[in-house]
Amino acid sequence: MEFTFRGVRGSIASPGPKTVKYGGNTTCIEVRGDNGEIIIIDAGTGIFPLAQSLLAELPVNCNIFITHTHWDHIQGLPFFTPIFIPGNDITIYGAPDPVTQRGIDAVLSRQMEHAYFPIREAELKSKISYVNLADRERIEIGSVVVENILMNHPAMDYGYKISCNGKSLFFTGDHEWPSNIYEPEDDGFEEFQDEIQQRYVETIDFIRDIDALIIDTSYTREEFPSKVGWGHGSFDTSIQVAREANVKHCYLTHHEPTRSDEALEAAYAQALQDNNVSDAASEPCFHLAQEGRTISL
Repeated sequence: MEFTFRGVRGSIASPGPKTVKYGGNTTCIEVRGDNGEIIIIDAGTGIFPLAQSLLAELPVNCNIFITHTHWDHIQGLPFFTPIFIPGNDITIYGAPDPVTQRGIDAVLSRQMEHAYFPIREAELKSKISYVNLADRERIEIGSVVVENILMNHPAMDYGYKISCNGKSLFFTGDHEWPSNIYEPEDDGFEEFQDEIQQRYVETIDFIRDIDALIIDTSYTREEFPSKVGWGHGSFDTSIQVAREANVKHCYLTHHEPTRSDEALEAAYAQALQDNNVSDAASEPCFHLAQEGRTISL
């Protein structure tokens, strides 16, 4: 199994000379199973260059797993060229909207209404199927198994674990590791603390010992206090989780859109120093996710 980062930027695409090294496209990860299965996680602007590469492999049979439907994770989908071509078979998975009770099909079709896009979903030529996921489902696609778990973000947001012949990766999607909303002297403090600790342990157990953790790492130690509740992780929390879950490699992603390549590398180096990350065999190997990079497991 191998995976390729097609988009690693968070919130909004930020192309330009200051982001050319790590990339300015929003979230998209291409995963290839051992038998050629195509799994795509999220459809940010990074799905467009992926689409161009897939034109050499027609007909395309692929499965797209949406972590959540905020713009930066779906805005590339109308430009995913295979959806316009007859003979292609595309299945899209995701969570229904708990507020409106609309399924993932209805949610995604909204951005292809006439007011937003010139081609309606009904005019697409490929075969498109939709699957609404509940928490902790297991999907088998050839030699690949995809499992999901509910994460913490201001939307229904699933993290996805993808396994193939003994190798595994996990992508958090957008995720903030929860903190207690009560003060220690408040009546609900201990009960809420128990609840978030249970969820934390469940998530750590879900990803324990995986080969590659791809994790939302938007903020530095100094930035995070003013961003609590925004639904994103920090360098500190990502390093802590990777260590506790005993992952082999940890890829830090969802780079803050205003952060240049130089500033990103500086923040990364400072985080490694602050958390005493070493080259010891007991430590995960940490990496900055880089658009266009392919990793074989």
